[in-house]
Amino acid sequence: MPPRTAFYLLWRGAPSPEAAKANALFSVWEDPDLAPTRAALLDKVFSDSEKKDPKTSLTREELQQYAALLENPFVLGYISEPEKHAEAAAISAPNGPGPKWTGTFFVYDRTGKEALLSKAILRLRSQEKEAPQISQIVIGDQPVLKVERKASTTYWVETGKFAVSANERSVLEEILPRLSAKTAAQSSLAQTPAYKEAAPLLGGGLFEFFVRIPNLKELSSFDGTAKIPLLSILEALHLDAVHSICGHLTLEGAKTHVQAAVLGDATAGTLFDIWSDGDQAPASLSFASSEAISYTDTQINLTGIYDVFKRSLRAVFPQGQQGNTNILESAVQTRLGMSLPEALALFSGEFSTLQTSPSMDTAKQVYFLGIRKKPETLKLLRAAFGDQLTSERDEGGTTFLKVSLGGGESRAGVAQWNFFNLAVTPDAILGSSRAQTLHDLLAQHAQMPAAGGLAASPTYQAARSKYPGKVSGMSFFNFQKVDWQAAKDRWIEEAKAAQAKAAKNSGKPSDTHSLDWLEQVNTEVFLRHLHTASGASWKDAKGLHFEEWIE
Repeated sequence: MPPRTAFYLLWRGAPSPEAAKANALFSVWEDPDLAPTRAALLDKVFSDSEKKDPKTSLTREELQQYAALLENPFVLGYISEPEKHAEAAAISAPNGPGPKWTGTFFVYDRTGKEALLSKAILRLRSQEKEAPQISQIVIGDQPVLKVERKASTTYWVETGKFAVSANERSVLEEILPRLSAKTAAQSSLAQTPAYKEAAPLLGGGLFEFFVRIPNLKELSSFDGTAKIPLLSILEALHLDAVHSICGHLTLEGAKTHVQAAVLGDATAGTLFDIWSDGDQAPASLSFASSEAISYTDTQINLTGIYDVFKRSLRAVFPQGQQGNTNILESAVQTRLGMSLPEALALFSGEFSTLQTSPSMDTAKQVYFLGIRKKPETLKLLRAAFGDQLTSERDEGGTTFLKVSLGGGESRAGVAQWNFFNLAVTPDAILGSSRAQTLHDLLAQHAQMPAAGGLAASPTYQAARSKYPGKVSGMSFFNFQKVDWQAAKDRWIEEAKAAQAKAAKNSGKPSDTHSLDWLEQVNTEVFLRHLHTASGASWKDAKGLHFEEWIE
């Protein structure tokens, strides 16, 4: 690909039947016991499509045919605007909009799919409301179809085993020589610093993606007509410290492995300040019992977020209006009774969720927010919630609060509903829609050994061992502990209740068949193939890294 490639998504083709059969995720979808669900889902897709436009909707047979196109590799990408094009657009700007750059390109390996691809293209063109103007031109020594529409132009060429499409002639002129084995080696994306930095995460897997973050010079063309000083804001955010976003997915036997990263210069004073340096054993983990179904933990740098926000806010206001930033901070201090930095300093930056219900009951879901000073935190909560705080009581060193998330005022007084419950301990705020859930968790936590719970579970330890010692994010899900039938029954009940409410509010009857696919699910399939899913994120000098395993 050309060195100016700003983005690409590369699909390497469907895995072999042997690899798909060995993989847990593919096995779930291909399990014969899931066939009724697949059929019901397809029926719903076709039904919805026919309702929108019967003339353009695919038949089941056509969908199965065209799905075979995904068996072959393809790449979708975007090449950034060249300087000459940007200059031409800037020159013509006073006389109206200049030529708009659309640097998208698509390359498809059509080996064995030539006839099917032609059929698909003809079908798409036949469904256009207005017939495009089609002509043939020559680029290099290749005959190319030029498809002109009112709002766009597309170039299409089939050369050797490739089918290539682009919206700019110059893009096609760059791509075509690179597909020819006769062409000498040229400079390419692989030789750019951003790609070299990302190379360890690229070059393999079922699919991969790469996004090169443009430098500020490339974005300067947006600043002239923008209503806000975009370039100044990006400079204040030190966007140049972020070089790329990249990643890939691989099948490793029964396991599915995802790796991704935001790469760049992660020194202090950049956008990477948003993320925490991480911890080996986050505080919330001590609340997770060995019977936990799912656990997620994220640690962010609240002070770093505040600094980034303040820099960008100052960039919005002209030099003589920098006092507006102080006015906003004063308004926050009046509302909270303390400055925003003081308020943020009360929190550790750790956010977690914990689910212990085998039926995935949302009333058993617990949210964790780490704090540092309980008395000051309670003061902040009282100021923030105001009249929404309906009750407060202390029990054994824990303060329980009830907050109304909905309400209204009338002549009869104030009516409040949709309550949420908080339990404030010396180092955490725990939240749940049900107060009893918090009492049960705290009682269990008091009896749990210091080195026990989920952290001592062999299944969790095996998952945790895949990641570095210090992480800023961790997730764990145990598929084998879920009561899938109970979860399915609850999801159907909740979905039907939501449909009935929507039908009542709209006056239209609900679709009685919209949940057929869910009712057809054989829940044994999940237990048969899936065991655990785990993931982590961490920051180092090279950037922020993400990794996920599904086993």
